[in-house]
Amino acid sequence: MKDSKYQVPPKTQIGHVHLRVSNLDTSIQFYCDLLGFELIQKYGEEAAFVSAGGYHHHIGLNTWHSKDAAPDTREGTGLYHLAILYPTKKDLANIYKRISQVENLRIGSSDHGVSLALYIRDPDNHGVELYWDKPKEEWPWTADGKLDMYVRPLDLDALLALAD
Repeated sequence: MKDSKYQVPPKTQIGHVHLRVSNLDTSIQFYCDLLGFELIQKYGEEAAFVSAGGYHHHIGLNTWHSKDAAPDTREGTGLYHLAILYPTKKDLANIYKRISQVENLRIGSSDHGVSLALYIRDPDNHGVELYWDKPKEEWPWTADGKLDMYVRPLDLDALLALAD
């Protein structure tokens, strides 16, 4: 890499994630019926594309190389988690209320200083982070002006109190 000073443009975004899943219908139920994404297109019985707000797709699901495969393991290389950014704290509260009613769905949570995050696993054991970014003015900074993120307990009762 000759030009080590190159930086990705500041407004660059991650457009979508594409997941290998073992069962397309089970994954569609998780991402659409539970998390509320819209099914945009189903490509036969092998792939589906889901999104928020009518975008062509935020999440691609496919069984091209993984139909009926064993769930993902937490060890080894690969996807740690995909992260879904909610526009408001109330939106995060509403999804928390929804997922907290699902029996046997383990939910982790953290306050990172810059964001509030919930952690769940999809039917194929992929990590899914549901989060809201705090306003930049509220982010924690060190005395010398560096970002000071942390991992602290999230007050889930206070979050739930914001839900509809």
